[in-house]
Parts: sequence; C-alpha cells; structure tokens
Amino acid sequence: QTRRRVMKTPHSAFRTPHSFGLLAGWGRFPVVVAEALKRQGYRVCCQGIANHADEAALCDICDEYRTVGLAQIGGQIRWFRCHGASEATMAGKVFKTLMFERFTWLKHPPDWTCLRTFFPHFITKTQDRKDDTMLLAVVDAYARGGVTLAAATDYAPELLVKAGHLGGPQPTWAQKKDIAFGWQLAKAMGELDVGQSVAVKGQAVLAVEAVEGTDQCILRAGQLCKSGGFTIVKVAKPQQDMRFDVPTIGKGTLETLAHAGASVLAIEAEKTIVVDQEEVAAAAKRHGIAVLAISAASIRQFADAA
Repeated sequence: QTRRRVMKTPHSAFRTPHSFGLLAGWGRFPVVVAEALKRQGYRVCCQGIANHADEAALCDICDEYRTVGLAQIGGQIRWFRCHGASEATMAGKVFKTLMFERFTWLKHPPDWTCLRTFFPHFITKTQDRKDDTMLLAVVDAYARGGVTLAAATDYAPELLVKAGHLGGPQPTWAQKKDIAFGWQLAKAMGELDVGQSVAVKGQAVLAVEAVEGTDQCILRAGQLCKSGGFTIVKVAKPQQDMRFDVPTIGKGTLETLAHAGASVLAIEAEKTIVVDQEEVAAAAKRHGIAVLAISAASIRQFADAA
C-alpha cells in the first residue's frame, strides 16, 4: 500500500486539543468538510482511503495527510491517536462493491483490528453485512481504540439542504404523484437498510438502489426506461445515523441524471447533503431537471396533487 504523509507542522504541535481527524472517501464531500474544519480553527489530520480520496485537494487543505488502506482500521486509529486526534469524522463514498470482488482481501489486506471487527460478518457469518451493521462495527472499533467518530454535519451544518425548489422547472402534477409514490417506497427500503434511492415513472418502480450506489441506480433506470422522463427520489433512512451514509448529492449527480434521461430529483430536506448547491442549481437549469428538497411533513401535498 502506497502511503504519503505531508508534514506542515512540527511534532510539538501534534497533541493539541484542536486536532481533528478526517477519514476521507470518494467525492468532493470530504474536501468541503476539510475546508469547514479549517475555517473553524481545527488542525485537520486526514487519512484518504486508497483509490477513493482526492489526494491532491486534501493535501492542499489538511495539516497532515496520508493514504491508507480501506481495511487498515487499526492503523487508521493509531495514526489519529499519534496525531492527537481523539475525535474524527468520516466523509465521502466508499464503494461497497469491493466486498464482492474476487480476492478482495488480497487487494485490500486487513490488519488485526479489521479481522477482529468483521469476524462475525465474514467468517462466522453470525451477523449480516448491511450498511448500518458494518459501519456501526467500525464506529465501535474506533471507540475501543480511543477515537470518537462524530457526524460531519455537526461541523458543516450548512451542507444539509433546506426545504424548497433548488433548480430547474417546477414539477408537473404527474411528477408530484411520482415523488410521493417514490418517497414511500424509498423510506420502506431505507428501513430495511437496502438503499436510499428509487427510480419511478407513472407510479411504477423502475429501479431500487442497493449495493451499487445512487449513480448506478440512476443509469440502470435510464437503460430500462429509454423514453426518459422518470423521477429519482433519494431520502434518509428512518433510522438514519448522521455519522455515516448520509444521503449526498452534487453536480456529478445532476450530470448522471441528465445522461440517463431523468426529469426530476426529489431529496429529503434537512437530512440530505448538497455539495456546491449553486453548481447543482445551475446544472439543474442547464439540463431542465426539476430538483426539490422536500420535508416529511409536506410530502402529503404531493400525494394529494390534483
């Protein structure tokens, strides 16, 4: 595993009360979180997951940076502790399909802490491998190692979108019906910890997100509905833990929607992260995609659309 450390401060500055850890996955979200932490005066110690994190951008922002293997949980914890970060956060996507690749443990060798953490999930199989189950196991492993994992939105609350029309045209009557239909289905899937997004058209289900992620769900819907004009609904799980797996969209999501032929994106207000909201709004206008943030209290208005 190739590792890189960027030294920007002397060792004497390591153990300060303002050191904060960031475990960065794929996408722009970790970069935005790092920027928010720096604005608040934290000394940011970042570990970027190999083949996921934007190393160049994070190196420019963070005080300490290194690339780390996904399964090196013990090493991650020790590195944070060594740099005085007893509190950390996770931000960015981790490609869950890695779990199902052949010889994945050879490509991403686990350390002892990882083996002990996931022994019940992969060896004895006494526990399932749902997203929440796996991520809570990581949270518990970090806690045992002396590092508390906090919600990134506690430090960048402005990323949680407010209710309203974010961009593009207003939805039609039929699209409002699809939003209400998709919302109910997405919440049911979230409660089962299957996924957070569904694609619908004419109150018929086109695709449901599972391990592949939102973008692939959108693209599959486009393949199944060549005429386009479908609606994507993305919501938080009813039991959403804001420390991880918070629904997130950005400009790239709009590009995927446009490529697939979608017409509407409805997300849950106050529970969804929108990265670079102005760019999202501009992309929605450019592609003619209606983007709305809807509260749970107002969804009935869409169900009753007439």
